[in-house]
Amino acid sequence: MKTLFIGILSLFATTTFQAQNKNIKDETKTTTTTITDSNGKKTYVKKENTREVQKIELKEEKPNTLNIETKDSPVVVTTTTKITNPDGSTRTVDVDRSSYYMYNNKKYDVKLDASGYRITGDDIKKSALLRKTTTNSFIYYNGKETSIGYFDTDGNLVLETYNSKTDTVTYKTYVIVKQ
Repeated sequence: MKTLFIGILSLFATTTFQAQNKNIKDETKTTTTTITDSNGKKTYVKKENTREVQKIELKEEKPNTLNIETKDSPVVVTTTTKITNPDGSTRTVDVDRSSYYMYNNKKYDVKLDASGYRITGDDIKKSALLRKTTTNSFIYYNGKETSIGYFDTDGNLVLETYNSKTDTVTYKTYVIVKQ
């Protein structure tokens, strides 16, 4: 019984003192934007955290050697973005889709705002809004029309609009500008 107890105790002691088996790199980028309008100054703080995790894997052990070389293993990169609004509320964005997009040879700028995204362009007097829904899509509203939008696998913004007069759905694809 005594040897069993000592054996279990030594097993627990050796498992708690093992070396780290992951390389972890955290990087946080903070962007502060101050907008001055007729209502005063509004400050938005955007914190983008990139975490890279790589498991440490060893190559095959060679006889009569002390050190074992490590082999390359895949790196898992996770990016989260936190937006702090002027009123102090904070929201988390899984993937930041802020970028420039092209539609009918016109350039549009999609940027994060307090509740979703705001779309601006040369031909837009009042910016259009994109608001996230629970079904991983967005509601698009530009003052005249309301559409359902989503980002496809290539990162393009696709808007689907229902026309009640013709009972059809039209599609607009805003192609992301690769920079």
